[in-house]
Amino acid sequence: MFSIGDFARHGRVSVRMLRHYDAVGLLRPAHVDPSSGYRSYEAVQLARLNRVIALKELGFTLDQVQKILDEKVTTEELRGMLRLRRAELAAARRTADAQLAQVEARLRTIESEGTMSTHDVVVKSVPAVRVAELSAVAGGFEPEHIGPVVGPLFENLCCRLDEAGVRPTGPGLAYYEDAPEGADGSIVVHAAMPVASDAAVGHGVDLVVLPAVESAATIVHRGPMDGVLGTLQTLAHWIDDNGYTSGGYNRELYLECPADRADWVTELQEPVTRV
Repeated sequence: MFSIGDFARHGRVSVRMLRHYDAVGLLRPAHVDPSSGYRSYEAVQLARLNRVIALKELGFTLDQVQKILDEKVTTEELRGMLRLRRAELAAARRTADAQLAQVEARLRTIESEGTMSTHDVVVKSVPAVRVAELSAVAGGFEPEHIGPVVGPLFENLCCRLDEAGVRPTGPGLAYYEDAPEGADGSIVVHAAMPVASDAAVGHGVDLVVLPAVESAATIVHRGPMDGVLGTLQTLAHWIDDNGYTSGGYNRELYLECPADRADWVTELQEPVTRV
């Protein structure tokens, strides 16, 4: 047998917690000395302790844990519950990480307000281009909606072009438009690669000609796209300050995309017209 302190160490719990479990009838000591009141536990009781802790981590109350254990949940059933909880926690962590990244991006934007030169904006025409593309609907234009859609689209597109033996003729680009049923704010994300006029792809890839843009206000963004907000807002200030009006969503032309996203170079191309 083990003293309550030794048992707590082997179970990686506190003595106070074991005393509480005893008080509520969830995990009784194997023996209590009648004269001293000292509690003693057997190693076999670690199995019940493990289940108690695991079920608590799943979010069950102690009363619910008691009922579950009394109903003799099998090891396989408990394993399934833990796997489900693990998946839920992993999803919550990914969501929290994405939210944190966006908060940090917004903070960087606030801190850099007025520091990025609008002299970097260039107005130019963008020629028509024939592209192979895949598209999907995102829940909105916020980064947390766009990122999980556009990345996999490009990966899928590049794989299909490789399978078809088609080599892109220039850097990839993304463009956006409101979804046909976009009253909820959803948009269509297009991931595109320029291809030769005689290229034939198939494999579910669409071939389209993006029309020329007579006048586009352009600016180069350096770094990962989750930090593009500051550059995009600098472009917005320039458009407003120079007597232009926006013609819709900007295109993103990925000029350089090395493995380290911190070294990415992307040109934002926003159609504009004189007010």
